[in-house]
Amino acid sequence: MPEFVTRAELRGFAAKKTLTEQAAVRKTASTRPLEGSTFLSHSSKDDDLVVGATIVLENHGGKIYTDKVDPEMPPYTSDETAKLLKSRIRQTYRFVLLTSKNSKDSRWVPWELGVADGYKGLNEIAIFPSADDAKDMEWASWEYLGLYRRIVWGKLTGYNEPVWMVWNQTTNTATQLGKWLRGS
Repeated sequence: MPEFVTRAELRGFAAKKTLTEQAAVRKTASTRPLEGSTFLSHSSKDDDLVVGATIVLENHGGKIYTDKVDPEMPPYTSDETAKLLKSRIRQTYRFVLLTSKNSKDSRWVPWELGVADGYKGLNEIAIFPSADDAKDMEWASWEYLGLYRRIVWGKLTGYNEPVWMVWNQTTNTATQLGKWLRGS
């Protein structure tokens, strides 16, 4: 059975970096070219998880974009914010939604996922669930989240060791995370 990453594990990945290195990860993820990148959507209440998730994704060849410190984002929410987010989502290659208990209270998370679904479809979207426990599947019962593939850790046919993968729970098939991020 694949396992979800825990919030503690994501924080642990980030803790291996100095605060300056963490700030550099955030800055790079908001200023890189969008073509070929992966849009990382998340609740603002999960900012402490973003660096860890970015590290996992980039260690597998992903180029991550987040809007948190994008210099072109307006300082307050407006129709320009929505227009720019739509453009960023459309321009990126993949869309990953970092989920936690905070996701269902976010006003932007479901909106961004809906925009991504309209532009990309199911194959280019993955949910990156972070839970209190690696086997916690409670988040999957949140209506529409169960439609999408999930980024998980576990055994994958053809690999001797557990790997990060994008798992289709409906068909019980998976693709190694790096291959999914690159589209190969």
